[in-house]
Amino acid sequence: MTNADPGREAPVSETTKARQTTEESEGHTQLVDAIGSAILDGAPEDDPLGLVRRVADAEGSVRHLLHQSVGAARASGHSWAAIGAELGMTRQAVQQRFGDRSDDTLTPEQRWLGPVTAFDEMAELEIAGRLGWHTVRAGILRHLVVRTPTQWEHKRVVWTGSLARHEKDGWVLGCRAFPWVYLVRDTGRPAES
Repeated sequence: MTNADPGREAPVSETTKARQTTEESEGHTQLVDAIGSAILDGAPEDDPLGLVRRVADAEGSVRHLLHQSVGAARASGHSWAAIGAELGMTRQAVQQRFGDRSDDTLTPEQRWLGPVTAFDEMAELEIAGRLGWHTVRAGILRHLVVRTPTQWEHKRVVWTGSLARHEKDGWVLGCRAFPWVYLVRDTGRPAES
């Protein structure tokens, strides 16, 4: 039998805190090393401005990944407050920074397909593809699709690196929505009406 208050968390020892901090630090170091290696791989040697360009590109990519991961967390049911806690921000600040911006002006050849979930989006994209629509952007519970006169196939894969193996079969990048990559392929057949 314990005397612990059920509403209070058990105290954490200094050893446990130090181990957790070390693990977080090691994980952070590994992440920084991976990002640094990716930036330096292919960067021009002895070109500081080229390196600045590569780092700026990486920063934009990481910012985009952050937006996508916040969208994925929201789609999974996490609150703005919980996401804010992970980012060291208030609920209001995180909602203002990452909240849906529905002020997109769409052309007649564009529309939002949704609401869709990870469970039904591929079936919805298959139907849209037969009608000539293909995904170009994924948002929370929706895809921005563009209409063409031909049918499209859609494929969702886990974002693991190079898409070369898919490109050999004619797939091209439709969009990325962490942790997924959506590939599209023009069939060349006329779109159904």
